[in-house]
Amino acid sequence: MRKLFLLAAFAVSFLCQISAQSDVYEIKSPDKKISFSFTRGVGSELRYRITVDGKAVVDWSRMGYTHSADNVFDISSVLPLQDKPSKVNEVWKPLWGKRSVVKNVYNSQSFQLAGASVQTGLFHLDVRVYDDGVAFRMRPQRMTQNDGSNLYEHTEFNFADDYTAWYYNGERHNIGPEKLSDANGERLPVMTIKAADDLYMALHEADLSAEGWPMRLRSESGSTTMSIIPEKSVLPPAVDDEFTGAWRVLMIGKTPGDLVDSHLIELLNPEPKEDFSWVKPGVYLWDWRIDGAVWDGYHYGMNYDSWTRMIDFASEQGFQGLVLDANWYGPEFEKDSDPTKGDKARDVQRIIKYGKDKGVGVWLYLNDVAGTNYPIEETLAQYEEWGASGVKYGFMNGNPQEKNRKTQEITALCAKHHLMVDYHDYPVHPFGQMRTYPNAVTREYCKAQLDGRQIFQPKTFVTSAFVNMVAGPIDQNNGFLELHQGRTTRKDNNQEVPTTVTGEIARTMITWSGATVIPDIPEYYKKYPSLLEFLSAEKQPWQESITLAGEIGEYIVMARQNKDGDWLIGAATNEDARTLSVPLGFLGKGKFTATVTTDAEDTHYRTNRETLKTEAPQKVNKKTVLELNIAPGGGACVLIKK
Repeated sequence: MRKLFLLAAFAVSFLCQISAQSDVYEIKSPDKKISFSFTRGVGSELRYRITVDGKAVVDWSRMGYTHSADNVFDISSVLPLQDKPSKVNEVWKPLWGKRSVVKNVYNSQSFQLAGASVQTGLFHLDVRVYDDGVAFRMRPQRMTQNDGSNLYEHTEFNFADDYTAWYYNGERHNIGPEKLSDANGERLPVMTIKAADDLYMALHEADLSAEGWPMRLRSESGSTTMSIIPEKSVLPPAVDDEFTGAWRVLMIGKTPGDLVDSHLIELLNPEPKEDFSWVKPGVYLWDWRIDGAVWDGYHYGMNYDSWTRMIDFASEQGFQGLVLDANWYGPEFEKDSDPTKGDKARDVQRIIKYGKDKGVGVWLYLNDVAGTNYPIEETLAQYEEWGASGVKYGFMNGNPQEKNRKTQEITALCAKHHLMVDYHDYPVHPFGQMRTYPNAVTREYCKAQLDGRQIFQPKTFVTSAFVNMVAGPIDQNNGFLELHQGRTTRKDNNQEVPTTVTGEIARTMITWSGATVIPDIPEYYKKYPSLLEFLSAEKQPWQESITLAGEIGEYIVMARQNKDGDWLIGAATNEDARTLSVPLGFLGKGKFTATVTTDAEDTHYRTNRETLKTEAPQKVNKKTVLELNIAPGGGACVLIKK
């Protein structure tokens, strides 16, 4: 501890010759279009600024931590830890993700900040500036005896104009479009921002520690400033002398699709320390929505016989597995339901073995009640011994900080026991952890559409694609095809779904997820051969992903190249019909064959959902422009093979 005090004294002495009040430190992106600057403002407050092409997008804003929710972070000195910014030019090859090769190129610099009070001590400020955004974080260095006090964050984002924004809104339709000055009260990230027709931004965080409190934002009516809520960004008393805060991230692009395609959030997380070659991303069937379905006299249920039919179908189509949902071990919310010895435990072990023989994995549902009341590691070890491939974890309790800590603990335990994991029911937001733990393949950071027909409309999808999905992989359970007028035969949520069959399958590909969980019975997929062929071609890991076009709340066109080299294009619209011109300039040299499936002329998401049109395969190349006619609430699916 004495050594740290001496270090602080040295820092102050070293900088006494420099007027920090007049010093502005600047780090620019490799292409020099984006810059991050910071300085000591009035009263020695630490302030920063972000510019794009020389124009401020975030004007001078406060940043830092204090021991009080009401104070501001004042500094007495700044010591650059490097003479000039470091240049990083690397390549990341993720196990799975939006593309197989990711450039990791940025300029970075770190600084030592001496607090104005002895109690505050030293802080480190780390800054990275990429061609597609800015990230900064502070690392408080505990200098005094731990007095049990917390650190409160006072970082704000003083946007330079009254931009338009959208926000994550739990299991409801997203908030927005909303002018910054109209926001009043708490808002949740991801916050997606339109600053101009050629300038979009997204505000989020990365590399959130297990002790951290997930970021919450607050604004007052009439203001264009978003502040991190101090009471909801508390860092607990540290055992060690240093604590690393999460990266504060502003993603920047010319189009909203640039934000969707970015890897900035993942790149700010550490690389994995373990072998995750056992993780198998792809399409997974689901037993929850088949319960009650009837086809040709056969009644589907959540039972062994129905499971075998689903496994057989998955094996035929090359899908990765089957997700078994709640109540297989007893009523999920009852404390006496043992997650290893419950009602159908023997059948579950049988179906896992049956799936292994067919090359199909099986996921097991685990409610937080069982996860809390029974030893979690013993439960996960038992699932590994049975041969399960993943866990769907539901209804986690606790405040955001507690849920974050628990999520990270369970993710690590699942990795230890070779289990992929999917979190549902108001999970902690993604923050790029799939880079460190590739088994964290998805989570319901959205409203899964089959649970939310009362709020899920076509516009919901084409908004969440540019908001929720920017944070990371999400599980939206698209792909339901029993869309005729009237109630379905399903036992849970049998209401109509406001979409079209072509739009539903397009959404399965557009949605980024390491586990694309589809909810219908085999016969409904077989009813539409061209859509089933498209769905079966969603073979991960993706080699490339490109958002070809789109506007928030309006429409999106996504292209992904599967592991075999085939290209898939998915388009989805809001409640409006539209014709989209889609250039195929992303194709390489050579000739290709495209199979195009669109909504039919009479398709409508309210009145005629199950009609479609599949054109005869046509020859295309990189000069081809496809014209896709999309019905209200509908979509288009294009499969391109060389």
